[in-house]
Amino acid sequence: MKVRAKKHLGQHFLIDDSIAERIVNGLTFNNYNSVVEIGPGMGVLTQFLIEKSTDLIIFEVDNESVGYLHVNYPKLIGKVYEQDFLKVNFFEEPFQKGWAGAIIGNFPYNISSQILFKVLDNRNQVPEVVGMFQKEVAERVTSPAGSKAYGVISVLLQAYYNMEYLFTVEPDSFNPPPKVRSGVIRLTRNNVQKLDCDEVWFKRIVKATFNQRRKTIRNGLKSLPNGVFESNHILLTKRPEQLSVTEFIELTKLYLSKANL
Repeated sequence: MKVRAKKHLGQHFLIDDSIAERIVNGLTFNNYNSVVEIGPGMGVLTQFLIEKSTDLIIFEVDNESVGYLHVNYPKLIGKVYEQDFLKVNFFEEPFQKGWAGAIIGNFPYNISSQILFKVLDNRNQVPEVVGMFQKEVAERVTSPAGSKAYGVISVLLQAYYNMEYLFTVEPDSFNPPPKVRSGVIRLTRNNVQKLDCDEVWFKRIVKATFNQRRKTIRNGLKSLPNGVFESNHILLTKRPEQLSVTEFIELTKLYLSKANL
């Protein structure tokens, strides 16, 4: 029995076991044992995860894949949830109170950024993420300030996670092969519990300035309430891709001190 890849679910099944093992070996298991796998398909990663984690939780929306996993991996019975990960509440079943663990997957390209934003919202419960993304997204997430790929998702994630680009995967490692290359990355939670600024405004300012990424920060802030103010601060003369997380924190404090909100 094989599972038919479904275009509307963005399924591209990894068929190279050696790459699957490399992805799973990207997990460090530092201070956690529980692992959530998203979209396992026919279990190419799962077969290695079973050997490494005694507390495995799997989310799969494809009924055909769920059936395949139950038949071929009987150890998974009771651990596979036919739910949309993006709608899961980390404080409800199947998660136990105080749950913390890693997230892994060959993520569907069409929801990969949404998965990362959900991780961000639950960052204190997710110490590590190892995932395969479209190469362009993987590079954007891991790119440092000053890079053309650096953007909103780079800044917001790098505020709370350390980033590593692990390796590239070619299209012929999948069935059906995607039209683009893939990249495997690792996110590891850093020690920042709270930013040294208002975190809601930090996010708003990052988004507002990157919406005008070809303009200076001064121009990017104009879309925000009272975003036009007098200051000779050097940050206002730069473009958003030039600012590090630390500088965005400084910018947030500058804006709030001038905007009188």
